[in-house]
This record gives sequence, structure tokens and C-alpha cells, in this order.
Amino acid sequence: MSAPTRHGDPADDPTAVLRRIRGRARRRRTTAGLVVAGAALAAFVTSLSVGAQGLGPGDVLAALTGLGTPRTELVVLRLRMPRALTALLVGAALGLAGALFQRVLRNTLASPDVIGVGAGAAVGAVTASVVLGLSAAGTSAGAVAGAVAVALLISVLARRDGLGGTRFVLVGVGIGSAAMAVVSYLMITASLTTAQQTLVWLTGSVTETGWSTAVPLALACTVLVPAGLLLARALPRLELGDDTATALGLPVGRARTALLAVAVLLVAAAVAAAGPVSFVALVSGPLAARLAGPGRASLPHAAGVGAALVLFADVVARTLIAEVALPAGVVTGAIGAPYLLWLLARSRTGGTP
Repeated sequence: MSAPTRHGDPADDPTAVLRRIRGRARRRRTTAGLVVAGAALAAFVTSLSVGAQGLGPGDVLAALTGLGTPRTELVVLRLRMPRALTALLVGAALGLAGALFQRVLRNTLASPDVIGVGAGAAVGAVTASVVLGLSAAGTSAGAVAGAVAVALLISVLARRDGLGGTRFVLVGVGIGSAAMAVVSYLMITASLTTAQQTLVWLTGSVTETGWSTAVPLALACTVLVPAGLLLARALPRLELGDDTATALGLPVGRARTALLAVAVLLVAAAVAAAGPVSFVALVSGPLAARLAGPGRASLPHAAGVGAALVLFADVVARTLIAEVALPAGVVTGAIGAPYLLWLLARSRTGGTP
């Protein structure tokens, strides 16, 4: 005789199972968020500690809380804080922008530095500074104009296959190459001093940043980062496909355009502040998804990963070679190039990045 079957077991209740799955996902996101925030904070404190006058973490924390010596507070708050804050905000902006591009376009390769949006911002900024001789505010405006113009051009040329097609990425790569050719021509026609300064900026550097750079970037991120996270509530429906999203009441065209517009402006703000820091936007989203799990909830983690990456890269660039201030983009390029090759290899073999 078979054993009696138990009915009403809470373990078999679909609602209880769903609740446990959501609880595990929530704990994973929380743990990942703490890890990412801790890494970014550690990199930030290290960035404030490294320099001609080495400081310990205790000295840095004392200066940040107003308990340090006047000399320590001068070094930390006035000399090193703008650079560290700029690196943090540039990384957060690029990380979030890259994740938004990849999620909206449903393509892991569709980051702004690969599809040419960052190159467009570079063209606008270099044109404003080299050709027109504008100030920092004019350079920032040029970066925004260049990024928006390239994004619109790519959208027009790739509209046949829609924003999710491979054609969008390929058109973006071509437009980005053309944009960098324009930058190269402008550098050739510029003076030697200007060309040298522009070359360092094009590599991606926070070396020469000050409060005049950090404050506008902070204001832009204060508006754009919450806007991006708020608009990202439409992503789960967008990822179901246009027809299903429309049936669920989502204005697909407006939602997609708004998300991409915020991402483009984030890229423009970051490029105007530090130049096109390579590969940060490409790797931040996938790394955040691996840590926190897929879905819209990993977007804040992508911003944190980007911030930690740029801060870490700047610290390594400052300490790797004595008395040589390397741009942070050199380090991020060394990290991102192998990742891009691995990503392409995985895509070719049918793997999931």
C-alpha cells in the first residue's frame, strides 16, 4: 500500500516558492551592492591617499570628517578630491550609460564606446576646444552636441532593422571610425602643444581635472542618473518585444528614445570631463549582471562597477611607473581589450557572455 500523500505542504505552495526565489534574488542584489559599494569606496579612499605626499586611510578619513591637520585637509580636500570625485562620477556615468545601451538595444556589444557615441562626443569636444578655442563650458557643450548628432545619425542609418538589430552596431562602428578620423585630422592641423594635450585627453584622463570639471559633472549626474534609473522601469516590458510591450500599454518608441537620450547625455558629460575612457561602458553592465543577477535591478550596480573601475585605473596609472602620469584610459584599455576579444569569441561559438 502506498504512503498517503500530504496535501497543503507549504513547500509545494507556488506562492511560497516564488517568495523564496525573490528572497534569494533580493539577498544576492544586496550582497552584490555592498561588495560593489565597498570596492568603490576603497578605491576612492586609495585615490585620495596616493600622491607625492603619501597619506594613510586614517589621515584621509580624518580630513574628510574635519578632524585632520590643515596640511592634510589641504592635500585631500583641495588638491586630490576633485580628481577622485571626477573619476568616480565619470565611471558611474559610463557604467550606467553602457548598461542602458546594452539593455535597450539587446546587444552586449552595443556600448557607447563601441558604436561611436563616445567618438562623436570626442569630435564635438575637440572641435570646440581646438578649432573654436572655446572654454571648458563650450567644450562640454560641444561634447553633448557631438554625441547627440552621432546617435541621431546612427539611428537614421540603422532604422531599417530597428534599434535591436546587428545593423545598428555595425553602423555605429563605422560612424565611430569616421569620427575618430575627423579627430585625427583636427589634431594634425593643431599646434604641437595643443595636439599633445588633446592626445592625452583622447586616451581618457582625469589628471588635469579640478573643481571646474567636477562640479558640472556632478550636477549632470545628479539629474541624469536618477532619470535613467527611473526610466529603466520600462526595460522589463521592452525586453518582451515591441508587440508585447505595446499590448501591455507601453509607448515603445518614446520609452526607448528617452532611455537612449539619457544614456547619450551621460556619455557626453563623462567625455567632456575626462575624455573617452575606453571599455568602461562595455564591461560594467555584464560584470554587474554577473554579480547582482540579470534584470533592471543591476543598473545601479553597473554604475558602481564603472566608478570602481575608473578609480582603480587612475590609481594604477599614477603608481605603475614612477614620475610618469599615465592616463587612466591606458589601464582601462588594457583591461577591456582582452574582454572584448573574449566576448567576440563567445559570440562566435554561440556562448552567452
